[in-house]
Amino acid sequence: MTTPLGEVLDGRRAAEFQKAARALLKEPLLLAQGPYADEFRLIRQHAAELGDWFDRNTGWSLRVDAEAARLRRTPGTSADPTHPAREASRARAPFTRRRYVLLCLALAALERGEAQIALGRLAEQVVLEAADPHLAAAGLEFTLERRDERLDLAAVVRLLLRHGVLRRVAGDEEAYVSGAGDVLYDVERRVLAGLLAARHGPSLITADGFEERLVELTTETALDSEELRFRAIRQKLTRRLLDDPVLYYDGLTDEELVYLTRQRAFITARIGELTGLVPEVRAEGIAMVDPLDDLTDVRMPEQGTHGHVTLLLAEHLASAGGEVSRGVLEARVRELAVEHGGFWSKSAKQSGAERELVEQALDRLTALGLATRTPGGVVPLPALARYAVGETVVVEPGGPASRTSRTSRTSRTSQRKARAS
Repeated sequence: MTTPLGEVLDGRRAAEFQKAARALLKEPLLLAQGPYADEFRLIRQHAAELGDWFDRNTGWSLRVDAEAARLRRTPGTSADPTHPAREASRARAPFTRRRYVLLCLALAALERGEAQIALGRLAEQVVLEAADPHLAAAGLEFTLERRDERLDLAAVVRLLLRHGVLRRVAGDEEAYVSGAGDVLYDVERRVLAGLLAARHGPSLITADGFEERLVELTTETALDSEELRFRAIRQKLTRRLLDDPVLYYDGLTDEELVYLTRQRAFITARIGELTGLVPEVRAEGIAMVDPLDDLTDVRMPEQGTHGHVTLLLAEHLASAGGEVSRGVLEARVRELAVEHGGFWSKSAKQSGAERELVEQALDRLTALGLATRTPGGVVPLPALARYAVGETVVVEPGGPASRTSRTSRTSRTSQRKARAS
């Protein structure tokens, strides 16, 4: 039986719409030229429909022109520190406080600058911007004379290159870092102008403390009717479900929980239509699972030694039932090194390596909403239960079920993962 042409075209349009939406969720700032050029064309084609969906369901605005598409995403919560900006390099080291400050200073200098700028000239302007007495009072000084400071500025510039704010014309950042040369960039002013995603301009913020300023920067406008309050709750919940690996009910206000209980099917269905994500609903919360596994910056499990250690520690934590200290986790890694060291990298088996291995594992587990750090160590969260050791039920013909062995999803896959180290 032949499928009607109208249904084929509707299906193709829905697939293109979903591909465009997923591209914006992965990269909220997309350029017409580059690795997402095909997705950018789809975004321009569906710009009105996409803009309407995001505005109504998340409160995010979408701006699309001939050069770039910018989805102005704001997080459902500003209290999550587990997804920092990272170096645009293989190491992907997280940005430090100094690098975040340098990023803001560089953007301020670029906004006042010309259409082209050399890295050395940018450094001079950053130093001038850094003369603000508020930075000195906060213990932040920038001379950019030391190599480590120049490395920080180079990391900031590479992030701006990745986002298309700068385009390298000549030179190389390594030459600047070593003091052997300079780099020339074009400044993409339209991309730069759309970089900031905030509900209120920074110049309008009057609060003094960091937390207070952050709240003012992202706060909603006054909601003076029940309809607007419900809309704000729906948008916040949708943002959380799109952004967070797991939305735990105990992290919601009473009003948000009541609304989600009543509207869960509607909200998750709308997200599924847009993205293809599938809701996994448990007693403790909701996770929107991605069958394609590419709408995340952190994955579990991962290949290699660090991925293997993370899987094994996840299994250990899931079986612990409560808070576990860093010392216990490091001791566990030393035990695992004896058992699985043949699959691990040489550096991971050296004395003292367990501290870094535990730190990297905890970074991944907390970013995925599977555990939370405490002053004494780490506490497993409910979603980590899927990595717990369980009992395999064996049913014999004509006989009752019997529990014969203890296995888990982690233990069945971890040996295969280790071999990729």
